[in-house]
Amino acid sequence: MQRLVRFASWSYVAACALGVAFVWQYQSRNAAPPPGTRPFGVRASTNPAVAWFQTMKPYCNGVEVEVHLRYTPAPKTLEGSGYEAACWALAGKIDRARVVLDAVPESHRYQAVGIVFNVAHPVADAGDDRAAGPIMEMVVDYWPNHYMALYHAGMSEYALEQMDVARTHLKSFLQYYAQEDGWRRNAIDVLQRLEPGFRP
Repeated sequence: MQRLVRFASWSYVAACALGVAFVWQYQSRNAAPPPGTRPFGVRASTNPAVAWFQTMKPYCNGVEVEVHLRYTPAPKTLEGSGYEAACWALAGKIDRARVVLDAVPESHRYQAVGIVFNVAHPVADAGDDRAAGPIMEMVVDYWPNHYMALYHAGMSEYALEQMDVARTHLKSFLQYYAQEDGWRRNAIDVLQRLEPGFRP
C-alpha cells in the first residue's frame, strides 16, 4: 500500500513538471519579441542609417515620432538626415522634415530628398496619393524636375480638388516623362478632365 502511495506521489510530481515545461515552452514560442528586434524575414542592414530606420519606422507616426526621435536620434550622416526627414514626413510633420532637410548642405540635399522620396513612393504606388501627396509636394519643392514626385503630387492635388496646382504639376510631369505607359496616360486623362481638348 505504501509503495502504491509513493508511486502515485511521484507520478503527480512528474505530471506537474511536464505541465510547467509545456507552459514555459508555449509562452517562450508565443512571446512578443523584445524591443528593437526584427521579425523573421527582415535582414538587419549593415548601413547604420538604414538599420536605424528599420528600427524606427514603426514609430514614424504622429503620436510616437517625437518621443522616439528624442531618445533614438538618427545617425549624424547624410543618409541619417534623409531617413530622419522621411520619418517626420511619414508622421505627417512636413515642417519638421523640412527643418532636417534644410540643415543638409545644399550640394548634397537632393540625396537626402531622394531618400524621402524612396520611403514614400511605395505608399503612393499602393494608391494612397492623398497620404503621400504632401510628402511628394515637399520633394518637388527641393527637386523640381523629379518626375515621379511631380506625378504623385499632381494626382494627390487632383484628388483633393486643388486643380490649379494639380494642373501645373501634371504638365511638368509630362515634360519630363515621355514613356507611353500607365503613368503618362493617367496624367493626360486627368489633364483632359481639367482642360477639355488638352493635348500633350
